[in-house]
Amino acid sequence: MKDLESKSLSKQIKRYAQVGGVVGKLATKLATQKYLGVKIDKKKHAEEIRAALGGIKGPLMKVAQLSATIPDLLPSEYVEELRHLQSNAPSMGWLFVKRRMAAELTAKWQESFDSFGKEASKAASLGQVHKALIKNNKVVACKLQYPDMESAVSADLSQLKMIFSIYQSYNKAIKTGDIYKEITERLKEELDYVRERKLMKVFSNIFSDSEHVHVPEVIESLSTKRLLTMTWLEGRPILEFIKEKKEVRNTIAKNMFYAWYKPFYEYGIIHGDPHLGNYTIQNNLSVNLFDFGCMRIFKGKFIKGVIDLYFALQKNDQAKIVDAYEQWGFTDISKKKIEVLNKWAKFIYSPLMKDKVQKIQESDSGVYGAKVAAEVHSELKKLGGIKPPKEFVFMDRAAVGLGSVFMHLKAEVNWYRIFNNLIENFQEKELNKRQQKALKLSNL
Repeated sequence: MKDLESKSLSKQIKRYAQVGGVVGKLATKLATQKYLGVKIDKKKHAEEIRAALGGIKGPLMKVAQLSATIPDLLPSEYVEELRHLQSNAPSMGWLFVKRRMAAELTAKWQESFDSFGKEASKAASLGQVHKALIKNNKVVACKLQYPDMESAVSADLSQLKMIFSIYQSYNKAIKTGDIYKEITERLKEELDYVRERKLMKVFSNIFSDSEHVHVPEVIESLSTKRLLTMTWLEGRPILEFIKEKKEVRNTIAKNMFYAWYKPFYEYGIIHGDPHLGNYTIQNNLSVNLFDFGCMRIFKGKFIKGVIDLYFALQKNDQAKIVDAYEQWGFTDISKKKIEVLNKWAKFIYSPLMKDKVQKIQESDSGVYGAKVAAEVHSELKKLGGIKPPKEFVFMDRAAVGLGSVFMHLKAEVNWYRIFNNLIENFQEKELNKRQQKALKLSNL
């Protein structure tokens, strides 16, 4: 036991040294700008941080991706660079792949495949994917986790805490305590491919009768805690469709909305990572959904709060608005803070409020919600800041991420009808029952 602990500790120490330079550089430059008035080239510095994080892989890189999606948590120059890490991370070479596959499936692992792609088809923060062919002539995707990720988690999360403390020392608008807890919990879950396999089965059951959303089938015999083998789903990146005719773009947008929000409003489960690498589009415009590590499971009470806030804002019912925020988990919220929060909430709910065809956001320029987020952030800062409940982080992230997708597509859809069709039969107790049954079926 001591040897294992010593080995784990030595890996963590090595990791501290590896990532410390990256975080230290960020901390030093931000501090010199704050305390000494030294101007830094944020764009150039952000490019350096992106390159360094892409090279060391692991949780800190994932954290950077997550941080880039939380409105106003990082300067815009850093957000823009860190977004590239989602789908453009450098991959590990063939020697690494052979060693890792042997560690997961024994030295004779290649006997299970008729062919196995030496080049990664996709590389991300915690692992990379290889296309392969198994004995029954079935094309599969092998998602292989990078080595020592569990040892890296502790080291990287300590560095994240440092980044957040530096940021919060001069920016009091968003209190990062619960954001840190939420990212920590989700990161640890993402390392567990057994859990991810179970969540894939949950989503397969949710969309079993759907023609609009497809979930890969798990190949259990070729999957372990750090290797996930699944059927390969053919599709094209969504950005290849942005110049298609309006009907095509609108259909994709409807299917994307359905893919994310049917699980949320009917089962209390949301895919917390709607970045461009986590789905593709088939020729019939249906959606292939991937990467089920970053899932958030909510109690029915929270979903009820989301729906209650929608109706309360529609009717301008102040008492119900307060009640809804409390169901979300917001605490210590004054009347003025609620007025500021309502600006963000009204923006998110705005496309759902009127029974008409419309864009997700009137402006086609910039990041989805950027202007509103900046205004809300500025006003909250004046009021002493606010502590977002941890449940808010990934729900908000999904809304902002999908909003950006709909902006790319320039989709014009009756969001009101799609949304109201999903929630019209909502009952908190029924959602909890459906959720428990779905999780039990998959042994979660």
